Amino acid sequence: MLQGFVPFPPEFAARYRAKGYWRDQSLAQEFDAVYKRFADRIALIDGDRQFSYAELDRVTSNLALNLLEIGLKPLDRVVPMLPNVHEFVLLYFALQKIGAIPIAALVTHRYAEISQFVNLSGATTCVYPETSGDFSFSPIIDRIEAENPSLKIRLVLGQAKAGEHSLRELIDRPATLPLSRLVDIKIDPSDPCIFQLSGGTTGIPKLIPRTNNDYAYNSKVAASVCEVDAESVLLLVLPIAHNLPLACPGIQGFMFNGAKVVLHSNTRPAEMFALIQKHKVTHLKVVPALLIRLINDPSVGDYDLSSLKLIQSGGQRMQPEVRAKTRALIPGVFVQENFGMSEGTLMFVRATDPEEVKLETCGRPVCADDEVKLLDEDDREVAMGEVGELTVRGPYTLRGYFGVPEYNARQFTRDGFYRSGDLMRMHPSGNYVVEGRKKDLINRGGEKISAEEVENLILMHPAVQNVACVPMPDPNMGEKMCAFVILKSGHALSLKALVDFLMTKEIAKFKLPERLEVLADFPVSTFGKVSKKALGELVSAKLAQEQAAAAVSNI
Repeated sequence: MLQGFVPFPPEFAARYRAKGYWRDQSLAQEFDAVYKRFADRIALIDGDRQFSYAELDRVTSNLALNLLEIGLKPLDRVVPMLPNVHEFVLLYFALQKIGAIPIAALVTHRYAEISQFVNLSGATTCVYPETSGDFSFSPIIDRIEAENPSLKIRLVLGQAKAGEHSLRELIDRPATLPLSRLVDIKIDPSDPCIFQLSGGTTGIPKLIPRTNNDYAYNSKVAASVCEVDAESVLLLVLPIAHNLPLACPGIQGFMFNGAKVVLHSNTRPAEMFALIQKHKVTHLKVVPALLIRLINDPSVGDYDLSSLKLIQSGGQRMQPEVRAKTRALIPGVFVQENFGMSEGTLMFVRATDPEEVKLETCGRPVCADDEVKLLDEDDREVAMGEVGELTVRGPYTLRGYFGVPEYNARQFTRDGFYRSGDLMRMHPSGNYVVEGRKKDLINRGGEKISAEEVENLILMHPAVQNVACVPMPDPNMGEKMCAFVILKSGHALSLKALVDFLMTKEIAKFKLPERLEVLADFPVSTFGKVSKKALGELVSAKLAQEQAAAAVSNI
């Protein structure tokens, strides 16, 4: 067993096997049957490039053999930072064939995040594009390699330099190793097949081990609830590595059903509309900020979007008016609200739910053995209709983050329920309603930002005495970050100067504060703690005043 991995307790594993949730097959075995069953169907489209299921099998086997030849092994941890391109999908399935474990990093991650992933996981391999915009990855991978003896293999999507292998060359070059090498690899279905990333409150995201058994079931049950069949067509513009696009039901769930996945690397509305029309897309995954942009784009009426059956929204709560406008523009489409976590448990609104339930709730769990408890501050279950912290366990919910036993002791109850930090109440329908969160996160368009991580960096600024980062409302992104600071005597600080300083800390750009407020002191709670609730109310009031003043000036 991989050191640092927390397995499911034997009695629970036995129950999940007995109920058929776990099939005791690796993802490689699961998809081997898929490739054969749907051999001639189109599986993947990326621009002008498309792959049938049989071709996907052949190309990923070839890549897997070439990865073995350059030194990858079963259980090796791999950190890919790739955009939405077919090479990402090929790499993912090739890694499954050799039993290596990808870490769901993003192309937007930088030195601070990537070095932590490599260090915590003991990763042997990094995979990255030559450039992303004006950013070059090689220099930071050089530094990470020098700091981490485990990191030995570097794959680049682009022109390979000394010490790098070209990912495209490994995909295209005929393998010299025999196919029997893959057959000989034995993968334990109880081992992790991927490390997803938490939206944790304590700095850099934690690693979430998802096992072959639980991740396959995760995708299959999600596909069933989302009414995916062989004729379904998914358009993916959200980052593939996220749990929702990859597995809820995502690429995995659609391919388990012989469906088609269309990749696209940006969220420009006109380009998305053209792809929906061209490929007769039936399913689209969005965060509310993206859907708002789509339905308000002037070109929305220029394309035939009638093929769309289901728009799956995750990451944050959607306003009812957004759902209503979407249905007015695309009659017949089901805008499916869901609540999900990379740690496991998924809640989806069903198409058969009454209209008021669809509007008010985030759904209910997808599996009968998803156990849910809403707890108060003393770990007692709250009464029906009262608000409590969502705690969960089940056949696809983790039993511990990787390599952080002290953190796990706080994040799980004694009987193995995961403390999500989300505040919910049960709706009379049996669905759940999100009422807020205990955890200190800013949800910027579905990307979870740890306030503590950014606060710790801001405290390094020589002008800052104290800081508190809070979410502020935004009509498009849902939330953005406002940094409240107390300055040291005689110092000044602008938002631009603060952002420039934080950029030197090499964090992902989506974590940067987008408003700065300077205070002489912070409001405190009755217990003497900084009241982030009061700060949130303060910035919300200021925004409302500014919007009112702007409206008056435009009259």
